[in-house]
Amino acid sequence: MSWIRPPGPVADGLTIGLLGGSFDPAHGGHLHVSLTAMRRLGLNYVWWLVSPGNPLKGAPAPMAKRLAAARKMARHPRVIVSDIEQQLGTRYTIDTIAALRRRFPGIRFVWLMGSDNLEQFHHWRNWQGIARQLPIVVVQRPGSVLAKNHAAPVRRYGLSRALGRPPSILVLDGARNRESATRLRSLGLG
Repeated sequence: MSWIRPPGPVADGLTIGLLGGSFDPAHGGHLHVSLTAMRRLGLNYVWWLVSPGNPLKGAPAPMAKRLAAARKMARHPRVIVSDIEQQLGTRYTIDTIAALRRRFPGIRFVWLMGSDNLEQFHHWRNWQGIARQLPIVVVQRPGSVLAKNHAAPVRRYGLSRALGRPPSILVLDGARNRESATRLRSLGLG
């Protein structure tokens, strides 16, 4: 696994947020989640893990198209767009996290998601294992602000007041971004 090149700068002690998804298409909501987490938590970088495919969704647009669009949308020197899941050959988040932690043991990784994903997180393969491996940071999104009140991961692990050791679920509230990939695809913009 040591042959996998890091998506961006790495050094022991860095804290890097991981935002995974199909990015089909990448949109301002992804950037909002990333920048909010960087600003509020002091993350050194955020890696966008553009997935080759999402087992919970249909076939996405071609990988090259999604990577190019994500790079155009990222527009921040500390938001790094990566196809590392394709390089690793992982299909599920739990496997990607395990591989990244083995490859970069000195990095503190934090899983990032919008509150819209928190609502269906319990459908992810071994979601409990994800929560036990990485702290999870949820940025509130319009239409899903109540997710923190009833989502299975919150019922199981509760909410944290600060970024902590896993299992830890921290919800960040504040300004919200309405863009969503589902909406953009429905408008033919994806």
